[in-house]
Amino acid sequence: MSNKRLLDCGASDFVLMDKTALLYAIRASEGRVLVSETIAITEPLLNNVTNAELAASQGADILLINMFDSDNPQIKGMPENTPPEQLLHTLQRLTGRIIGVNLEAVDPEFTSAHDDIWKMKPGRAATAENARKMVAMGAKILVLTGNPNNGVSNRALGLAIAEIRDAVGDSAVVITGKMHGAGVVRESGAAIISEEDVAWFSEQGADIVLIPAPGTVPGMSQQKVASLIASAHRKGVLAMTAIGTSQEGADVNTLRQIALMSKMAGADLHHIGDTGYMGIALPENILAYSIAIRGVRHTYTRVARSIHR
Repeated sequence: MSNKRLLDCGASDFVLMDKTALLYAIRASEGRVLVSETIAITEPLLNNVTNAELAASQGADILLINMFDSDNPQIKGMPENTPPEQLLHTLQRLTGRIIGVNLEAVDPEFTSAHDDIWKMKPGRAATAENARKMVAMGAKILVLTGNPNNGVSNRALGLAIAEIRDAVGDSAVVITGKMHGAGVVRESGAAIISEEDVAWFSEQGADIVLIPAPGTVPGMSQQKVASLIASAHRKGVLAMTAIGTSQEGADVNTLRQIALMSKMAGADLHHIGDTGYMGIALPENILAYSIAIRGVRHTYTRVARSIHR
């Protein structure tokens, strides 16, 4: 397969992409790749259309599925006759996009009992077995991160990288980092990630380091994020800025500001979170973010290009 920018890739390109080709396509797009996260288990905004499909319709290149349980696979809004083990493959076929899933690295030292929607399940843990299952189901990207209050630490994330890298080899891109404290208060705010964490994640085998977008976590200024991204690039890995603090539900002007600050900081990929209301960013914010980082030509091309191309 010839080397192409992700901007120029269609569904047939994505199906054939291995890790090397996907990383090249992202790097060659020069900060113009949009990742939209949606929640698998909440009712979709449009009733019988998945939130992931809605995100794709607004310009998302990569669809990240949160709270997808490998022991009990479900994505609300998918065709009812879809076999559970075919959900991710089918979603890729329906959307013509790259599909990723979250895995959570819970640190025993910080495990806390809670019973809200984010409650941890074994099928979402960042283990070798779950990683292999997710890849077999169709995930091309594994994001090691944490949902609120689940006790995910940078130490646990780093240890999980090596185990998962050994398990899946080069069959998936591994992204690692936290969008918020994830239940570890001492790793929140400006202390959420350090240059040492960035170096360790890369040495453990991460392909991309996840860093909160400027303006999303207290203390994460454009300058600080730029410094962390520069550290990642020096280590030879890419960086994804992330909005995981519900600002995906803020006004459009705020999203444009975050988008431009992230690009100025050096982001290779831009992530937008899953709880504008609950389950997906506000659709108009996905579109506005896409236009801010690459203009209408590439945004409308992504939206309009047939999945049969």
